[in-house]
Amino acid sequence: MTTLAPIQRLRLLRELERKVLWLSAWTIHHANHIRPNRDGLKVGGHQASCASLATVMSALYFSVLRPEDRVAVKPHASPVFHAIQYLFGHQTREKLERFRALGGAQSYPSRTKDVDDVDFSTGSVGLGVAMTLFSSIVQDYVRLKNLGDGKRPTGRMVALVGDAELDEGNIFEALLEGWKHDVRNLWWVIDYNRQSLDGVVNDRLFGRVAEMFELVGWRVVTLKYGKLLETAFTQPDGAHLRDWIDACPNSLYSALVFKGGAGWREALTRDLNQYPGIRRILEQHDDASLHRLMTNLAGNDMQAVVDAFENVTDDTPTCFIAYTIKGQGLPFAGHKDNHSGLMTLDQMAGFKKGMGIADGEEWDKFAGLTSAPADLQAFLDAAPFNAEGRRRTEAPIIALPAQLTKPNDRKSSTQEGFGKILNAIASEDGELARHIVTTSPDVTVSTNLGAWVNRRGLFGHTEAEDVFRELKVVSAQLWRQTPKGQHVELGIAENNLFIQLAALGLSHQLFGARLLPIGTLYDPFIARGLDALNYACYQDSRFMLVATPSGVTLAPEGGAHQSIHTPLIGIGQPGLVSYEPAYVDELAVLMRHGFEYMQQPDGGSVYLRLSTRSLAQPERTLTPAQQADIVSGGYWYAPPEEGSDVAIVAMGAVTPEAIAAHESVARDFAGAGLLVLTSPDRLHTDWLAAQRNRGRTAGMVDRSASPIERLLAPLSRDARIVTVMDGHPLALSWLGSVRGQRVVPLGIEKFGQSGDIPDLYRAYGLDTAAIIDAVARAV
Repeated sequence: MTTLAPIQRLRLLRELERKVLWLSAWTIHHANHIRPNRDGLKVGGHQASCASLATVMSALYFSVLRPEDRVAVKPHASPVFHAIQYLFGHQTREKLERFRALGGAQSYPSRTKDVDDVDFSTGSVGLGVAMTLFSSIVQDYVRLKNLGDGKRPTGRMVALVGDAELDEGNIFEALLEGWKHDVRNLWWVIDYNRQSLDGVVNDRLFGRVAEMFELVGWRVVTLKYGKLLETAFTQPDGAHLRDWIDACPNSLYSALVFKGGAGWREALTRDLNQYPGIRRILEQHDDASLHRLMTNLAGNDMQAVVDAFENVTDDTPTCFIAYTIKGQGLPFAGHKDNHSGLMTLDQMAGFKKGMGIADGEEWDKFAGLTSAPADLQAFLDAAPFNAEGRRRTEAPIIALPAQLTKPNDRKSSTQEGFGKILNAIASEDGELARHIVTTSPDVTVSTNLGAWVNRRGLFGHTEAEDVFRELKVVSAQLWRQTPKGQHVELGIAENNLFIQLAALGLSHQLFGARLLPIGTLYDPFIARGLDALNYACYQDSRFMLVATPSGVTLAPEGGAHQSIHTPLIGIGQPGLVSYEPAYVDELAVLMRHGFEYMQQPDGGSVYLRLSTRSLAQPERTLTPAQQADIVSGGYWYAPPEEGSDVAIVAMGAVTPEAIAAHESVARDFAGAGLLVLTSPDRLHTDWLAAQRNRGRTAGMVDRSASPIERLLAPLSRDARIVTVMDGHPLALSWLGSVRGQRVVPLGIEKFGQSGDIPDLYRAYGLDTAAIIDAVARAV
């Protein structure tokens, strides 16, 4: 790249920018107008949103980005990204021809479903933006601890942001967290095309954006006027032209962009005709050149964009506000309805002709360009971004002990047991401890992470002693901040927690260092960050989510802090396997399994739903078979006799009530069983998989029974099953479908309220009497 003269580099960049614009528009057009449409649905795509970012993305990928940089692409600019990767040779024509079809390039960039080099999946607007901020924190975490190979250069985390995305509150939650953590090496490039899905972005609102970034310590670089306009401003009365554009409302500017040269001439003559210099500018330009001048915004001017990016060389977080035209270069540029608009066949024919593309050359890499193909290919091959080929890194598996040290308390809650298990890991200071990183949204102590933090410290760029400790004020918590710390303390924002977990859980592929992240929060507040949790799982990020306390068992706290439907979230969320252990020895088994599962190629993340209710712990030593059952999802606490007609199925904190009910029921129904489940999610998944396998005709398919089928096999076909859990009963009521047995499900279907456990269990039908009554009703 350095061997090219600046003017030659600029010429090649502009040529490739032109090709990227064509390929992105053609990919969408092909999907909507050429490829057969079997169901009649509009395929969609965003030609206008792509056009506004063609310049910025071409400058970044072909000239500015390095292999260590990581990018979150604006969701609606996905075709631009695919076009760039196609030119690099990382995307195929077949995938582009099947854009938004099964097996084709995805509608929005996807780490797991696209073949090209996607750093961060995007789609739910705003989340990919915040992901770059939290990834920057992770990069510093890895660097300051010398994890990985230690030789990887520090990269820039780059987000390409639609201006309407700034309406998303999670972006500003992330900005505040970034300020607290002194975030660095972060670029956000705002595509300020002044249009959203339904209209034009409010002028007054966006006028405060730069101030908000500066308030949290960012550098703001505004790319407003391109080189043509800057030259015009130096002419006599040019300052009046600048003032007119500065004062022009977004809605008027967008409308004039759509109207073209004649519209510009009419407006400027009406408002500025009293200035001789303006009259002269109008006389010097025909309608086409006047339109080109008045739409020469810096975000669509290659020289201005490259200059802006190359002038930032330090690690200060930087917001680039790039003024662009939505639909720049397309026939509906500027129209307020162009967000999901598609070029008609006639419009595409005119656009194609203007691009110099002959029939049959639509997918040719360099068709319509004036530079020699060899020069263009050499330029692509020399792009710094491509210096190392594929950029996804790897990291070795972290070895685990044969079993985790389990506390031996006679009575304990699973939440308390979690804290003690983690504290034991910390005290042993092995490989496992060194690769665990915890994070929590201001509930560190109340979710029992305090002992871990006391031993491993808070993470921060600089050393900061605990002021209470320095002043000799007695406190159980040692809040000492250090670059060696292993807990990332967050503010009360669950979106931030889940995006931080997403970034931590991809460290092995982003930064070459494997981390084992654990995030804690109150179980009911999973719902507050559910979009971000789904986003984290969609990335195939790997983390352990410890949600505690849970259910109406959190009795005095009342309905605002009691969770009901979270077990259904655990079952329904792809990429996340959920467990709810009743006892601490089960939790120890599941935590070890979770650390292993998080590292498996076909693994995923783990959700542990824990309780603050202290239970008498069983006096037992779990055999390998029992541990395997706990991981698989359940075990017989009291095995039924063969052909038994009654069984109670319990999960989590209400297990003591189920045990007491079983003791009573067994006196009337000899041989009744008590089944304790640790994961209806795992059981349901394996049951469906077994059903699908049995439905196949291939002779070599595994036809063995699933774990839940084996567990229920001793019961008679007419058996009655009573299920009980501190959560929505639907999470267990599916058990009746396994063998056609009748289920009477007990659980929580209404908002909780304050009370003590005996009162609430009685009020909501979870106590021993309710279980016994359900058995009686079932038979």
